[in-house]
Amino acid sequence: MRHYHHVGLLPEPERDASGYRRYSARTVVDLLRIRILADAGVPLARIDALLHARPGEFAAAIIDIDAELGRRFGELAESRRRIAALDSGERLVLPAEVVAVLDRMRGLGISERRVLLERDAWILMRAMDPHAVPDRLREKNAALDDPETTRLYSACDRAVDWAADDPRLDRLIEDLDAWEVAHEGSDIGAGTRELTVSRIAETSPAWRRIVESLAARAAHRRHRTPTMTP
Repeated sequence: MRHYHHVGLLPEPERDASGYRRYSARTVVDLLRIRILADAGVPLARIDALLHARPGEFAAAIIDIDAELGRRFGELAESRRRIAALDSGERLVLPAEVVAVLDRMRGLGISERRVLLERDAWILMRAMDPHAVPDRLREKNAALDDPETTRLYSACDRAVDWAADDPRLDRLIEDLDAWEVAHEGSDIGAGTRELTVSRIAETSPAWRRIVESLAARAAHRRHRTPTMTP
């Protein structure tokens, strides 16, 4: 009652000498009509007009309100569908083939932290260069087919919390550099790999050192002057 008074749907009678408000039969009828309309889903902002509408106006207003409720129901159904999809957020924003790669990494024992970095890189790639996704998928699956590549994935995974000066990184960098040399000239990791590398480097001091060391070695190889033989 107080709320209906506050929004102007029901007039608020004066108090009598005893301090009580006396409601007329008409007010009680209006209150019941308000409750029926509100319980049916009619917005309070439209109830006042309906209370004073003629039969034709009332029928037209109800049709309009029903259409609006139908539109809102459709929006809520779509929201529910999207919320339900959030139980696996990557499926909401990535193709099934990419999600399969992420699940494959999980199956190989790659940590969830590393998988989520990979997911972020795929999201960036898909936004910036969607045409690169099919080629990158082939490259990624080929890399995951290679036992040495998956061994190095796991080794890097274990290094995430190492200090940047941990001596174990020296051997890991050597192994990774040997892998880079062995795969020079192939398409594996070319082009859009920079997206993944940049996300990885900002996550861990150890990973940053790995990325910077490998980049320096690759640059040295590119600019090295070939030795001339007599």
